[in-house]
Amino acid sequence: MKYNRILLKLSGEALMGDRQYGIDPKRLAEYADEIKQVHDQGVQIAIVIGGGNIFRGVVGASNGMDRVQGDYMGMLATVINGMALQGALEDKGMQTRLQTALKIESIAEPYIKRRAVRHLEKGRIVIFGAGTGNPYFTTDTAAVLRGMEVGADVILKGTRVDGVYTADPEKDKNAVKFDFISFEEVLQKGLNVMDTTAFTLSQENQLPIVVFDMNKAGNLLKICQGETIGTVVTI
Repeated sequence: MKYNRILLKLSGEALMGDRQYGIDPKRLAEYADEIKQVHDQGVQIAIVIGGGNIFRGVVGASNGMDRVQGDYMGMLATVINGMALQGALEDKGMQTRLQTALKIESIAEPYIKRRAVRHLEKGRIVIFGAGTGNPYFTTDTAAVLRGMEVGADVILKGTRVDGVYTADPEKDKNAVKFDFISFEEVLQKGLNVMDTTAFTLSQENQLPIVVFDMNKAGNLLKICQGETIGTVVTI
């Protein structure tokens, strides 16, 4: 396998499936199957998941809610998604641990870097919830931060689009997909890969990013096997 340890970043919206909000059990089971294929090959897997299918702090703030309060609500939404994904993975026979940046000890371990690494070494899938535990930071930033802390080889950003394009492919039919692109080119062209804080953090610490379509069966395994799927953001 090309990668020994990965950080998989999933958006909360991805869990909605065809629904308008919430969690689609069918989509959750599909993701669990994809993750199991990789896990069975011995790859160590850490996961960060967003909460946009339940609540977004930025949206709350735009409607008059206190931004800090809204962001904490968003963090709790990621914990709900983490619990749902944990259940789906364990239904498939995988051992998991949910660690959260906010202390919710009845349902999850507090995030401790050394403990997280030990879980990964033992073959457990570690899900990181509650973002970084701080308002004003996205789950993209949490994914890069946790990826660096646990020594991930790569950030795999699973989306509903099959890579990075010159424009939004859902709006512009002439948009061209990149197979490989450097961090510098992304910044020069003003492309949207991750939020600026997360992207800069990844660049400065030379942690590559792969953006791919998580909804296409087999993509996650192919990436871990070394195939060029989606867009690779190179150092």
